[in-house]
Amino acid sequence: MSEPIAITDEEMAAFLERVDARRLLEGDFDLIKAMAESIRRIRHVLQEKDASIGRLVKMIFGAKTESAKNVLKKVEKEEAPSGKPQPTTAFSGIEKKKGHGRNGKEAYPGAQKKWIAHAEFSPGTLCPGCFKGRLYRAEPGVLLRFVGTAPIQGTLYELEKYRCNLCGEIYAAKEPEEAGEKKYDETVAPTIAILKYGNGLPFYRLEQLQRSYGVPLPASTQWEIVKALALLLYPVYVALMDLAAQGFLFHNDDTPAKILALLKEIEQEDLERKGLFTTGVVSVLSDRKIALYFTGNRHAGENLKDLLGRRKAELPPPLQMCDALSRNLPKDFITILGNCMGHARRNFVDIFSIFPEQCRHVIEVLGKVYYHDELARERNMDQNERLCFHKEQSAFLMEELKEWLDRQMGERKAEPNSSLGKAIHYMLKHWGPLTLFLRVPGAPLDNNVVERALKRVVLHRKNSLFFKTKNGALVGDLFMSLIQTCHLSGVNPFHYLATLNRHASDLFKDPKRWLPWNYRPAIS
Repeated sequence: MSEPIAITDEEMAAFLERVDARRLLEGDFDLIKAMAESIRRIRHVLQEKDASIGRLVKMIFGAKTESAKNVLKKVEKEEAPSGKPQPTTAFSGIEKKKGHGRNGKEAYPGAQKKWIAHAEFSPGTLCPGCFKGRLYRAEPGVLLRFVGTAPIQGTLYELEKYRCNLCGEIYAAKEPEEAGEKKYDETVAPTIAILKYGNGLPFYRLEQLQRSYGVPLPASTQWEIVKALALLLYPVYVALMDLAAQGFLFHNDDTPAKILALLKEIEQEDLERKGLFTTGVVSVLSDRKIALYFTGNRHAGENLKDLLGRRKAELPPPLQMCDALSRNLPKDFITILGNCMGHARRNFVDIFSIFPEQCRHVIEVLGKVYYHDELARERNMDQNERLCFHKEQSAFLMEELKEWLDRQMGERKAEPNSSLGKAIHYMLKHWGPLTLFLRVPGAPLDNNVVERALKRVVLHRKNSLFFKTKNGALVGDLFMSLIQTCHLSGVNPFHYLATLNRHASDLFKDPKRWLPWNYRPAIS
């Protein structure tokens, strides 16, 4: 490969004159070759810059999707002989599940239900159509009606009063029993918590929304309400951490966070570590998943270390899935490490426009591996069956991919310092942890479950920007942990939090009975 050479404008002009007059001198071919190499390198640098800008745009605004169908769509359209895209990925052959998009009545557990009895008939009535058969009760019809209200509704009771014109004694009407003793019903705090920590609606925006409906609820009052509920639910949060520590698999990752009081403390004391993070941990037990969040100046590995400190000593080392950053590892604790295939794949997705042929090969091979994993999930395979299935169907694919990657670097088909070379080097360097799913039962392919969980943190950060104090961050971590765990368990988070609020006095007796998957029996 020729090295680019420096050439002045005068030398370039003289060279062009010789070319035009067909009087090339000795050494002009080397000059042409060097100029072509310079142009190639400039184009390559510009393409690398475009890829870097693309990564930055995705970091700021997010990517719509990184699916193989979306990434390879442009090339498929160009190669399709009939002008119609041809399926090239493993998933393209799967028939999409059909559905009308409507919700059945089971989707409305929170709707007010009213039974409308038939005005004319009852069970056993003679059929007015045939006058022979008898009527029996069939599946009821469904009629849905929606009403717009403020998220937090209020009832204003005006108690009639009488005053004596002589002694001034006042006699007020008795408070109705339906009003209850509490100003804020048990459903108020869960509603605010889910809007704030589950859906990213800041207190001040909810205040504006409430005012628009004529039912004002100041932001400061909202904070006092959710803080009081967090204090009641803290034993359940601790019980959730104790149980999560016993999991056989841990997913963990970080995302940036802000705590104003801690930022001020770091600045005043000039602490060496200045970064603040929210760590997401998803612990997988035999039949359930638990999501936990920890916000502060500690990395994911340090937070996982604290969590594993609650682990029973007799349990074997757990599996750990994370990206390849060293700060994700828990010091002083042994884990069976797996690295995220999604991160390795994303390196090729980001540079697909520069190296389409090479990236397409990697993406399609990994697509087949993911397809096999999806089949294992659809067939409800246990961990050992899934491992055997991957060994039969995916092992040879990964072996061929590794040989292909080695050839790209060994035969200098990819420059080591190029973005393609770096993507290949990353995959080869972490090949062992990336292919853990071929050796250990239950090892996942990627870290997507915790990345999805961290989207809840990102949504909160996008709208609320920061936590004011460490206590505020702890309250946020508590509610996000409970809400996300409810979602992972298929439990209605509003019903769960409201139920716990109603039975707050029972939580301290045995918090383990009030976890998302077992709280219903505890009610009775």
